[in-house]
Amino acid sequence: MTTILFENPIFLEHKVPEGHPERPDRLKALNLALEHERFSPLTRLEAPQGNEDFVLLAHPEQHLRTVMSAIPEDGINALEADTYASPASLQAALTGIGGAVAAVDAVFSGKADNAFVASRPPGHHAEKNKAMGFCFFNNIAIAARHAQRKHGAERVAIVDWDVHHGNGTQDIFWDDPSVLFCSTHQMPLYPGSGAKTETGAGNIVNAPLSPDTGSEHFREAFKSRILTALDDFRPDFILISAGFDAHYRDPLAQINLVADDFDWATGRLLDAAGKTANNRIVSLLEGGYDLQGLAESAGTHIYRLMRG
Repeated sequence: MTTILFENPIFLEHKVPEGHPERPDRLKALNLALEHERFSPLTRLEAPQGNEDFVLLAHPEQHLRTVMSAIPEDGINALEADTYASPASLQAALTGIGGAVAAVDAVFSGKADNAFVASRPPGHHAEKNKAMGFCFFNNIAIAARHAQRKHGAERVAIVDWDVHHGNGTQDIFWDDPSVLFCSTHQMPLYPGSGAKTETGAGNIVNAPLSPDTGSEHFREAFKSRILTALDDFRPDFILISAGFDAHYRDPLAQINLVADDFDWATGRLLDAAGKTANNRIVSLLEGGYDLQGLAESAGTHIYRLMRG
């Protein structure tokens, strides 16, 4: 397996208030984990900055202009209750999109079997018309649309295992049967969506988990709902919203996963991609707010992508 990791130092320049969980230290912790010799074969490339046209693949122009107008010349500005911007935040967000698009191009061109984009701010809470939950633009939705528009992907599957429901991704693809959106997440928890009854055009598959559950419940939900849906859908491309805040150490939720659970889930998605998607997987970093839990889990995920 050939795996590319896309990264860029601009992601560290997206500043948030002191004590905010979505902080630059998250990527610093991951980078320390990637110093281990087992990652020496990993190809690491600088994510390019995306342009505004990519944003418009998933959002109306008014949303783009609203976000742009909220970027301060200095200091930190609040876009909403817990989503903040600093002077470099727009460049960081556009580079996250650029990395996602470059990752899609890499797997469809055959340069890589799969790719991981280590970017921030995250994206899966950003709805069509609303920045929220630390997210400005929905990177994974943009990546899916790019795969469809440029590479002719007909059946794109998005699997979201962040502990918070990907309400933004669900909102964008709610009535689009060409995109399957599957999510495991804690419920009840922010943002309050993600019930099993939310099915869109039959393309939305939610697998909510009760607080204080762990590996057994996660794996059962993943097998019975997510993997079954993937088998039925037969995607030609798989995207992963890879949040690692379902780790037992994470301060924002109460799901008790360990790094091995992310290894297991990655393996199952690699199997699915091998069946119908020519091994094509792109994974984007979402949440994960305990530094040790994030580093262990994301490192395990990336290493599994490398091993196939």
